Amino acid sequence: MPIHIIDKMKKYRVDFLKACLQMAAVSCLAFAGAFPALAGTPEWHDASSFPLSGKAVDSTYTRYGRLPSSCLGVSRDPVWNLGQNSAGLVVRFRSDSPFIRARWTSLHGNTMNHMAETGVRGLDLYVLEDGQWRFAGVGRPEGKTTDAVLVQNMTREAREYMLYLSLYDGVEDLSIGIEEGSSIGQPEVDLPDCGHPVVMYGTSILQGGCASRPGMAHTNILGRMLGREVINLGFSGNAFLDYEIAGLMASVETPGAFVLDYVPNASAKMIEEKGEKFFRILRDAHPDVPVIFVEDPMFPHSKFNTAVYREVTKKNAAQKALYDKLRKAGEKHVYYVSSEGMIGNDSEATVDGVHFTDLGMERYARHLYPVIRKALRSSGLD
Repeated sequence: MPIHIIDKMKKYRVDFLKACLQMAAVSCLAFAGAFPALAGTPEWHDASSFPLSGKAVDSTYTRYGRLPSSCLGVSRDPVWNLGQNSAGLVVRFRSDSPFIRARWTSLHGNTMNHMAETGVRGLDLYVLEDGQWRFAGVGRPEGKTTDAVLVQNMTREAREYMLYLSLYDGVEDLSIGIEEGSSIGQPEVDLPDCGHPVVMYGTSILQGGCASRPGMAHTNILGRMLGREVINLGFSGNAFLDYEIAGLMASVETPGAFVLDYVPNASAKMIEEKGEKFFRILRDAHPDVPVIFVEDPMFPHSKFNTAVYREVTKKNAAQKALYDKLRKAGEKHVYYVSSEGMIGNDSEATVDGVHFTDLGMERYARHLYPVIRKALRSSGLD
């Protein structure tokens, strides 16, 4: 082969290798940006030292669970097990550290094929800026125990933080890592307001399925919109109007409002047979606290699946009949949320035709917000 052709081939080979190395370098930089290196040597602080909100009662079976010991052996097994998930629980603290790390152990290490693991068993950090909560960083779970940087390279100044816990797994233990020599302590801003929480009962959607990260569950979105604690009593596939859950809701000392969003799970017959008694448990404990009844969303596939359309229509009719019955009986502090326009009309708000994407969560929260705010205003809480 002629020498000049061999030289050209060598040149092309060198140029090709250079290009490959440049691409690899760019890829490594992009990868490093997506998965930040652990920031510094942290000083760890047990999160149990800081306020935890989002629970109906303080005396839960575990610190990061949602049900008290009194429900053990009383609640159906699925409800009890789901009650150990930390959906809606929020840790509040203040720090001037230039980075925030978290180290946590998940109760089970759950995964689901239609929901991001960051939502299932990750953590979600928000920072207070100009009176508004802003997303700061997410903790991506790596195994049963994870050590993750949530945010870094910040200027050193004291900031208020809110850390949302996992939606579809429990948290066994949790520590917050800051730079050595930095300060961390109790929050100084009373936000969210925990004096009169909104207590919400419902299904997998209310528990957080399928938000991409904990802060995007619609109960947590509503908490930021309202500036108020929201208690998440969502039990995936198991919102069957269990009376002990009504009792748990009623045990909240100073609730601002109750939201009953069980229709996606409950049958029409169940609503007819158990709905009024469930309501009466709440009303007997809190005669003047608003109770908001929510319809089942008209899911996108109901446009094509006639059986689903009939079922949703039947259940919503039962929910409306219960509300009308209570109104006729003289109940004044009751409200109703129709499914009309609840998650938009473009069929783009769900993962699987039922569980919400972040878009669906945002639309749902904005649909409920005016009614909840009206109910709170009626009680002088807005």
